Amino acid sequence: MSVTLDGQVLFDEHQLEIKLDSIRRDLVERAVPGLDGVLSIDLGKRSRKVKQAGTLRARSRLEINNRIGAISAFMDGNTHRLLTNSGEEFGNLRMDVFKVSNERASGGGVVVDYEIIFTQLV
Repeated sequence: MSVTLDGQVLFDEHQLEIKLDSIRRDLVERAVPGLDGVLSIDLGKRSRKVKQAGTLRARSRLEINNRIGAISAFMDGNTHRLLTNSGEEFGNLRMDVFKVSNERASGGGVVVDYEIIFTQLV
């Protein structure tokens, strides 16, 4: 099984790392005359950050640029679904950041490091 984003195999499984932040809660606090303290209204669960990092490998610079372009196309403001090779599924992900760094030659072509920051909407 491979790592897919909306069913498309875009990522290499080597050195893939996914970190999940905690889901946060939101609230409103108001001072009320005659009340000692504050009134706190719980607004429920909100989003969390999901960070994915790894490497992309390709046989040529043109091929790596095509892979980067295919991944960048998911920065469209819509929500997407990430499925990992271990069967974990993360839905309602909006891709906010896609960073590529450390491009280098490898025995079989070109390798780049990447980091993606998703917001998982609740």
